[in-house]
Amino acid sequence: MTLDSVGLARRDLLLRQVRAFFHARGFLEVETPLVVPSPGLELHLDAFEVAGAGWLITSPEYQMKRLLAAGARRIFQICKCFRRGEVGRHHNPEFTMIEWYRGDAGYEAIMDDCEALVSTLSRALLGTTTVRVGGHGVELQPPWERLTVQQAFARWGGEAPASDVGSDAFFQAFLDAVEPHLGHPKPTLLHEWPASLAALARRRPGAPEVAERFELFIGGLELANGFGELTDPVEQRARFEADLAARRRLGKPLYPIDERFLAELGNVPPSGGVALGLDRLAMLLLGAPEIRDVLTFAADEL
Repeated sequence: MTLDSVGLARRDLLLRQVRAFFHARGFLEVETPLVVPSPGLELHLDAFEVAGAGWLITSPEYQMKRLLAAGARRIFQICKCFRRGEVGRHHNPEFTMIEWYRGDAGYEAIMDDCEALVSTLSRALLGTTTVRVGGHGVELQPPWERLTVQQAFARWGGEAPASDVGSDAFFQAFLDAVEPHLGHPKPTLLHEWPASLAALARRRPGAPEVAERFELFIGGLELANGFGELTDPVEQRARFEADLAARRRLGKPLYPIDERFLAELGNVPPSGGVALGLDRLAMLLLGAPEIRDVLTFAADEL
């Protein structure tokens, strides 16, 4: 067991404060299935199969958007997610996600939510909005820094590799030159990602080469990935088919397209949503260097 009694109590307080934050803002807490017929097709995600039943979720995104299509407008969920092969200082194959959506809102509103949530939780748990990360102070009080991917490369990494923004060269340049600088001395909301790197986000009106996607970084660590949601089922199907083709070329596991999700996607209103890793947030607020330090049981303790 990783957490002692003090750690268990602090994690309990974190969970209660998350719920209080969303309930105070008129959100409904929802529960969606953990075993689904399609776990998502993004290239970087591999799922655990449940024999004869489907796959464990890598995110509750498809089902939560179906709730938006059914008329829900502010919803959140705290749930377990599962990703095969994700093991390391910041990864565990089973982890806890906070995911929320606002119907009739854009991704700017979701970025505002992130600012308010993290700073509120820091005050509730620590009595301050200043945390220590790697020996340096990070101030969580809004407003936070908001940078486009292009601006970030211009500041720290020169020109992003242009031949293929999804190439290994692009990711290596980002990891080496850009990511270590993000989230110091305030959190960074990095937005306007290349459209090819945003499988479920809509293209930005007037600039279709970029998508309404953002990632939240604090102290060099990514905590959240959010979108202005794509609601066009025709474009979404084309993206799914492209992802499937890429998975096939790379010899990765193939998953079915979620036809029910596509059938209801056109009924989703303009929306913004985000997935935020609760365990990584706990690491930040509890001063833990590794994800295992904030889990009751890490994968290798079972």
